[in-house]
Amino acid sequence: MMIVVVSNAPPRLRGRLAAWLVELRAGVYVGDYSARTREMIWEQVLAGVDEGDAVMVWKAPTDQGYEFRTHGKNRRMPVDFDGLKLVSVLPGKPA
Repeated sequence: MMIVVVSNAPPRLRGRLAAWLVELRAGVYVGDYSARTREMIWEQVLAGVDEGDAVMVWKAPTDQGYEFRTHGKNRRMPVDFDGLKLVSVLPGKPA
């Protein structure tokens, strides 16, 4: 199982993802593919996301049971903490 979430992605990338995955909600795609196909899909995301951002999550034999990667500017950034992948939330701009 794998999930891809994109924000501010151009329509061409969203259409390409919809060809491989099921779009459950706007920008949220799910599917079940091999590691090789998963890598190909991630390469498509990197090539087409432009100014947007993306995250991919998949089932993996880790202590957490999953692995993830991100791309683009987002307040939530992955951080390795003693072998566990956590998410750090960067401070927002003051109002």
